[in-house]
Amino acid sequence: MTDDGKRPSILRHREFLLLWGGQTVSEMGSQITVLALPLVAVVLLDASAFQVGLLAAAETSAYLLVALPAGAVVDRVAKRRLMIGCDLALFLVIGSVPFTHAVGALTLAQLYVVALVSSVLSVFFSVAYQAYLPVLLDRDQLMDGNGKLAASRSVAQIAGPSTGAGLVTLVGAAGAMAADALSFALSACSLTAIRTREPRAETGRRPTLRSQIREGLDYVVRDPILRNSVAFNGTANFFVIMVETLGPVFLIRTLHLRPGLVGLLLALGAVGGVAGGVAARYLAQKFGSARISWIAMTVLSLPGLLIPLAGSGWWVLLFGIGWISWTFSSTVASISLTSYRQAACPADMLGRVSAAARWITWGTLPLGGLAGGALATALGVQTTLWIAVVGGCCAGLWLFFSPLRGLRDIPLGILEPEPVSGTV
Repeated sequence: MTDDGKRPSILRHREFLLLWGGQTVSEMGSQITVLALPLVAVVLLDASAFQVGLLAAAETSAYLLVALPAGAVVDRVAKRRLMIGCDLALFLVIGSVPFTHAVGALTLAQLYVVALVSSVLSVFFSVAYQAYLPVLLDRDQLMDGNGKLAASRSVAQIAGPSTGAGLVTLVGAAGAMAADALSFALSACSLTAIRTREPRAETGRRPTLRSQIREGLDYVVRDPILRNSVAFNGTANFFVIMVETLGPVFLIRTLHLRPGLVGLLLALGAVGGVAGGVAARYLAQKFGSARISWIAMTVLSLPGLLIPLAGSGWWVLLFGIGWISWTFSSTVASISLTSYRQAACPADMLGRVSAAARWITWGTLPLGGLAGGALATALGVQTTLWIAVVGGCCAGLWLFFSPLRGLRDIPLGILEPEPVSGTV
């Protein structure tokens, strides 16, 4: 505490700054690979559209395959060491692409392996990362910390692709991935410099991995706020991935925009994320952290309905306005809900509870992508976009019809879970 009794800003918190700085660099590198990896497949290996689709599926499949056991593993081990190990492994895995290209041995099969393995490592890192933040910060600092981390991710989504495009021009697609590999090495160094000790895990007979996975799922189902927030995130992701997938098709084939302008419009979503990350703490203080979570997704997200109304000329800006409103609203809501999970969940269960939540919320992404493609084929792209934006705006009703509606601020203590009845 300072002399006037106030807690110092987390911008003076050495350990958080190391975590934040390392992650910012790593996120930048990852966004470079988002652009570079498919370019490696298309330009260097002449991959078909179907093969590029399989590559994209491999990059997200780990959330369905390993997210649940990852949570149980995270709760059993030292989280910082696990994150350092993941960073070093990612350095080697991503770095293998420019190396094998340099020696003339790069294959499409290797890219599939790189996408899948890096996806698995990223899942373990992200689950450990969310469980580790409460080790460094006190409960009343989590909202501020999560807001800064979310803003950094959004900045990376803006700067990463543009930086990647420049690197691809200078050193080629495979060479650009070397920058991502280096970012993981820097993240590992940053984590190594953190001195805060983690609480030791309880000794004695450990429960089985299966029982721990079940405990994480049961906790999410029984806690009324967690249950509804996971349902909201899963529903929102299902519809948002439709817009992300079909948006470029709509802009290029229906509105006949140049690819460069399409990239600019899609990048505006990251601008909304940055603004949401910066504004989240102020809005939580002004309106209440519980209240702003459902207001954001039932009121502030409504301009998202403008997306399918975009047309030629200046009317194309409607797409950007709608996209910004969605990313701004979802970032504000997610920061409040993530802070609740980190503060309310028992420390020894945070890893598996976070993993269970991610398994549900991120597991809807491939399902939404498949549904979007099928609906666009049957009904047309613009009609499917209408379905997506209406569904996305309605996702906030999960938060409105939850205990959050009767609260001003999200409680930092553990709520008494409701008894489980039926299936979810």
